[in-house]
Amino acid sequence: MIALILSKNEIKSYYRFYGARHSILQVGYLVDFENENRYSSFMPQLRSLSHIGFPWLKDKNRLLLWHNFISAFIPHLRDTNEIDAFYFDLLLEAAQKWGKQNPKRVACESYIQLLKFEGRLNLPERCYICDGEIEEDVALMQALKPAHPECIYTASIDKKKLLSLYENGSSLYLEDDDVAYLFDVLVKGF
Repeated sequence: MIALILSKNEIKSYYRFYGARHSILQVGYLVDFENENRYSSFMPQLRSLSHIGFPWLKDKNRLLLWHNFISAFIPHLRDTNEIDAFYFDLLLEAAQKWGKQNPKRVACESYIQLLKFEGRLNLPERCYICDGEIEEDVALMQALKPAHPECIYTASIDKKKLLSLYENGSSLYLEDDDVAYLFDVLVKGF
């Protein structure tokens, strides 16, 4: 099996042998391992893998949401070797909050941080489809691109609440329905 590992400064592929004596490696787990590069013509191998767990991993609902959140990172960071420590730190901070707070809120707040860091946070001023001005309600497409609800035929969120989230980085003033809507947009892809 090929395992893609995100470390502080790089993303690297490793070969992982699975068998009766080998632990299961799942998406989104924090792990410690040794790198063994016996065969110079082949990729390095994961050895002595140990899982560093979080208490919330036993909660199936939180774990499923975590897998959905992490799975959105995979295509986003594909074909990248060297990365900024921001990504590792963002995921570690989110994992530490995941068991104490509403996971969907943590994911949304983390995603806003990511978009700000990458300079891709689109303010809900103009519709991405028709380029018209957005007045009150805003519908969101992948990467939180703003649109009129009637342009993309989907649910919407209050523009003032969304701007508050963008400015403060906190979902405190959002209703649970608004957070669920944002999370559904988030898992479609970054």
